Amino acid sequence: MALADRWLLPDGVKEMLPSDARQVEALRRSLLDMYDAWGYELVMPPLMEHLESLLTGVGKDLDLNTFKLVDQLTGQTLGIRADITPQVARIDAHRMHVDGANRLCYCGSVLHTHQANMLASRNPLQIGAELYGHAGIESDLEVISLMIETLYASGLKDGLSLDLEHIGIFRGLIVDAGLDASVTDRYMELLQRKALPELDLFLAELEAEQDLKDKLAALPRLNGGFEVLERARALFSHANPAILEAVDYLDALSQKILKRFPSIDLYFDLGELRGYHYHTGVVFSALTPAFGQAVAKGGRYDAIGRDFGRARPATGFSADLKTLASLSAGSHRVGDIVVAPSRDEADLLSAIKLLREQGYRVVQQLPGDKLASSVQKELVQKAGSWVVQTR
Repeated sequence: MALADRWLLPDGVKEMLPSDARQVEALRRSLLDMYDAWGYELVMPPLMEHLESLLTGVGKDLDLNTFKLVDQLTGQTLGIRADITPQVARIDAHRMHVDGANRLCYCGSVLHTHQANMLASRNPLQIGAELYGHAGIESDLEVISLMIETLYASGLKDGLSLDLEHIGIFRGLIVDAGLDASVTDRYMELLQRKALPELDLFLAELEAEQDLKDKLAALPRLNGGFEVLERARALFSHANPAILEAVDYLDALSQKILKRFPSIDLYFDLGELRGYHYHTGVVFSALTPAFGQAVAKGGRYDAIGRDFGRARPATGFSADLKTLASLSAGSHRVGDIVVAPSRDEADLLSAIKLLREQGYRVVQQLPGDKLASSVQKELVQKAGSWVVQTR
């Protein structure tokens, strides 16, 4: 590697300079304080774990996105976390032993082997909250509400929209269709790519009753406002009861969301399969016109508790704190800088300490150091006292 290239960061890896880092840290403190006010306890899982633990219950997508390394102490394969959610689920299952609802939050760095999209970083700062031990609509509503409040606190209120879907609709349809694993995988792949022309060709060749093929064709086209739910009810009126239960669940949940957040724009996409191997119920994501991808996302993932040996209902959300900070309308106020002499005198040090306690940023000028022109205040001694004056 050429000398000039040694200081280049890997593709998709970003660092933060003081002004941006200050904004991110201020937002981190604000959001974690808000989560604490909602009763969510902070946990700090390790950056790396045994690979089997990191990938428990999350499917192959996270496996491909996880950096792997060999532990020099044991020779075992370790992984650098690509998602903190499975770690928090492990903590709830094995470390806390709470029988009722357990609310946990976190904020930490994760690493991805590849970018999730063109706008994404490979080293995001993941922040989120998880609620374990409750399977009702109330816990989904609480988590979604906290996610929305997170975005509001980040200054992302104008034009915010919420996408809702439910994994139970797809799973119910697959049960009705009786498709084998390979056909299901192909159908799911076409849904995920929204490849409607290819899907129509695929269904034309599928050996199945026309009514069923019509339902399979309609699923990726069920997206839009509340009218989508009515279309789904009509389409699946004689289908697997689990499908209508999922549609009714989305309807009831969305009404509760609008009651709390009447200005938010709701959108339904019943053919969306994000996290199909991971989520078990409602899946949601938040979008804003200021960003081309979801700024926060989450859903219900009850099955992961079983994978850790303790079946626990679970729902939660996460976001990249760096992205939230970059989109934030506000900016963190920087305290005024006061330059002080670099002398070891008791009264001077006391004056510096008092100013710092009052919110000033006091810098002692080192011998021979030149101050930036932006520094406008200095600590000087007048009549035996130390006072701040404009330079």
